[in-house]
Amino acid sequence: MDGLAAAAAEVFGQTSAMRTVGVEEELLLVDVHTGKPRSVASQVIAATNADSGPAAGEGGVEAELQRYMVETQSSVASELADVEDELRKWRRVVASAAREAGAGVAAIATAPLAGTGLISPAPRYQQMADRFGPTAQEVLTCGCHIHVSVESDEEGIAAIDRIRVWLPVILAMSANSPFYDGRDSGYASYRSQLWMRWPSAGPTDTFGTADAYHELVRSMVESGVLLDDGMIYFDARLSRRYPTVEIRVADVCIDLEDTLLVAALCRALVETAAAETARGDPVPQMPTSLLRLAVWRAGHDGVGGVLLDPLSGRPRPWMEVMRDLVSHVHDSLEGLGDIERVEVGIDRLARVGSGATAQRRTFSKTGQLVDVVVEAVRRTAGR
Repeated sequence: MDGLAAAAAEVFGQTSAMRTVGVEEELLLVDVHTGKPRSVASQVIAATNADSGPAAGEGGVEAELQRYMVETQSSVASELADVEDELRKWRRVVASAAREAGAGVAAIATAPLAGTGLISPAPRYQQMADRFGPTAQEVLTCGCHIHVSVESDEEGIAAIDRIRVWLPVILAMSANSPFYDGRDSGYASYRSQLWMRWPSAGPTDTFGTADAYHELVRSMVESGVLLDDGMIYFDARLSRRYPTVEIRVADVCIDLEDTLLVAALCRALVETAAAETARGDPVPQMPTSLLRLAVWRAGHDGVGGVLLDPLSGRPRPWMEVMRDLVSHVHDSLEGLGDIERVEVGIDRLARVGSGATAQRRTFSKTGQLVDVVVEAVRRTAGR
């Protein structure tokens, strides 16, 4: 994330003019002949660092826990169109580097066919493998992380406390991981189930203050279970390195239209939360135990089933809850210039479904998971 860091001081300081956003995408490297993961991350990263140049923007490509993955990061921007252009360029750059390494790159959130769990050689990742054993080996998941600028840690925690009840809706619209270990899992986002195996993952209680948040993080690290504060895997957290709220609940999306829909709604949620805080509006209350059920339902049903209402906790048709989210952040979307993008994106989800829908549609045609992977490679590269 060196490129993001280089731009952060300049752009993240502009929150009074326009709340900025940056996007990280974790991408799966695969063998296009077998559909299985390929451990070529080091070759892909070396090629992108050598060949991408400034045309790909100020973001970057980094290694992840397993050698089957890379993470791309956009630089930060006020306009989502700029983020979109850069993410599209990074996908093309990584796709080209993967082809040179004899592989493909797929924006899917779990591997439909199993690999062997090869851990990246970085010392920290090796420590994670030693401590967490099969969890580190088996949790091969690709997420999409949205960074939204905040003016202070206090503003960030006020936002996290207010957006937490809406994050299952973000998960549902991004759901893109129905297949795992050679079979249909029955979930739209099986990534969300695998991810919960990490001891710090998932929804959180409300914090109230930034001091309370930092005290909890300190206590969690001092427990000796986590290696460091980089293993704070809350669905939304304060970034360790940037003045942002980092929203981590989403699957990586096959289509960038869905990625930008998620980014627009996450930014609008933070903007709306800031306005609520300024007015002194009460924080929405949902017990964390019930919120965990809302996350489970969103991961299971995705779009097309039911979601739990963020206020009542009762099941409702997914589109009704989705429309409630848009209504909740409507003024912010208008102010940020994103309302048309979001309305078009929601209508698209209603017509064609999410990435999970697309994966299952491909499998229903051929009955071959390798075809699911190959189609994801094609769409990720924009072909």
